[in-house]
Formats: sequence, structure tokens, C-alpha cells
Amino acid sequence: MLDPKTITLYTGGHKGTEEYFGETAESWGMEEITYNFEGHEISRDRGLVMLSDEDLVRGGVGPDIIRNRMERSFATTPMMQKIFQVLFHIVNNGYQVFAAGWLLSNGTVKGGTGWGVELARLFNRPIYLFEQDRKEWVSWVNNEWITVDPVISHKTIAVTGTRYLSEEGKKAIDELFKRSFKAPVE
Repeated sequence: MLDPKTITLYTGGHKGTEEYFGETAESWGMEEITYNFEGHEISRDRGLVMLSDEDLVRGGVGPDIIRNRMERSFATTPMMQKIFQVLFHIVNNGYQVFAAGWLLSNGTVKGGTGWGVELARLFNRPIYLFEQDRKEWVSWVNNEWITVDPVISHKTIAVTGTRYLSEEGKKAIDELFKRSFKAPVE
């Protein structure tokens, strides 16, 4: 079992999942790195790292690749492209990836969160999604989503997720931390 004080959480500091995960991680003594870029408003800025245009370009992926992986289109505005580029930095720096959102019928995850999950799958990272409709954690294993009870087991974790984190999602995050660090789960 790892000491939470030896773990670094990488996030984008957005309202909802990332904000709640960050608050929880801070309460357990984890280090937090929050990536952002000039002109983009976030809810949480603990450990803020402002990415330069040069940094962002390193995380760039063409819209055709995203569309093909996700089997749907996203806005191609400069702001949306930068958000996708930030997701690259989050997932590239955190080994174990946690997300909250909704699975779609094609096995991808709804919204921009889906690109973070796809990057984790591309990078062959352990990925855990709290599926808000099913109210359970799932993991991508052997090319399918399976039900799991994850634990934080790496020194670097990446977090992405919906702005609309449910109360069940908050409880699942709380229980994840308790399970990971051997605190009693109510």
C-alpha cells in the first residue's frame, strides 16, 4: 500500500469530477499538478502549471484522428483543441487514470472526458471509469469494460471527468481513497 503523500495527481482543475478528486486528494495529503492554458477558466488551481503554446502543440492530435477513435465529431475551435491538448499532458504524466462519466454504445465515453479515456487506452494505461448510470467502477481490460473495485496503486494518477459529478460519483471517489489507503469504508 502506498502512502498518499507520495502520490501526485494530474488534472485540469475543471468543475465536477476533477475539482472533487483534487479536493479529496488534498485532504489525503497528495501532491496535485493542475494543467491549464492562458484564457481558460478552471475551478481548481492547486499546483497550477500554465502550458505554453509550445507545450500545447506537443499534445496536439488532428481532429480526424479524434473523430475516428471516438466515432463522432467534436468542435474544432482553438479552445476545444487546447482542451484536448491539456488532456494529453494529464494522461501522459499520470500512469493510473481515473474518470467519471457515461459509457456510450460504441464503448467510448461521453464528451471531452472520452478523449482522456481514449488517450489512456492508446497509451495502454490502467483506466478506471465511474459509470454514472450504472453507479459502478469499470475498467478497460482485454478490449472490454469490466466491473472492478479499483485502488490507487501508482505514484502518479491522472483524473478527468464530467462537470456533472453525481452524489454517487462523489461517494465512489471517497470510497476509492478509503479502500486504497486502508481507511474504514462506511
